Amino acid sequence: MADRPMIGITSYAQPARWGAWELPAALVPFHYVESVERAGGRALVVPPSVEAVDETLDVLDGVVFSGGIDIDPQTYGAERHEQTDPAQARRDAGELALLRRALERDVPTLAICRGFQLLTVARGGDLVQHLPESLGHEGHREVLGAFSEHPVEVKEGTKLAEILGPRHDSVQSSHHQGVGRVGEGLVETAWAEDGSLEGLEDPDKRFAVAVLWHPEMEEDKRLFEALVAEARHYRAERSAPRAAIP
Repeated sequence: MADRPMIGITSYAQPARWGAWELPAALVPFHYVESVERAGGRALVVPPSVEAVDETLDVLDGVVFSGGIDIDPQTYGAERHEQTDPAQARRDAGELALLRRALERDVPTLAICRGFQLLTVARGGDLVQHLPESLGHEGHREVLGAFSEHPVEVKEGTKLAEILGPRHDSVQSSHHQGVGRVGEGLVETAWAEDGSLEGLEDPDKRFAVAVLWHPEMEEDKRLFEALVAEARHYRAERSAPRAAIP
């Protein structure tokens, strides 16, 4: 496919094993790459770093903030819950720097699971560190290493509703944390049947959409298709010649 916009995917930063080797690695589950490429984009894995953020965004037409390990509670002023993952300071700092600058530059952004949580933290919100304590069930992550399924209701008039319609019947879910205080400027867009928040977006940006589930695991690629379509427009605008100043 011609005119494939470049979509960055933020990477995990942790040990990985292949063959006889076990080494620190920057990697993403390949479903993210496949989803971007099926939607018409070209995927580029972006390791976490606070360096050269603008240079990174200069070559990207859109960004996917991927899932993964819990965000360090210190980033939103909370004490660590016993069920919260050990901190990954490099990933937290690098992704927060990239996300904040991407929003400032209005780069099309799709934030998934951890990315959803990162978006509200970047805007001054906070997180519920262990949802089963407040919900009374573990339906959003019944088994570690497997996805749970449930429907979500989507708010009319939002960009998410434009993409998915009023209901998405079988989202792929694997999280134990959620949003407490919603970050500044963000709109709530989707909820699970238990009332927990599953979607956020910034209506003032061209495309800043966040979901707590994992659309990369679904056959339905409408969220990725919408991101790639917006990234293509963004790329065209950036490459268009500017009118000379008289």
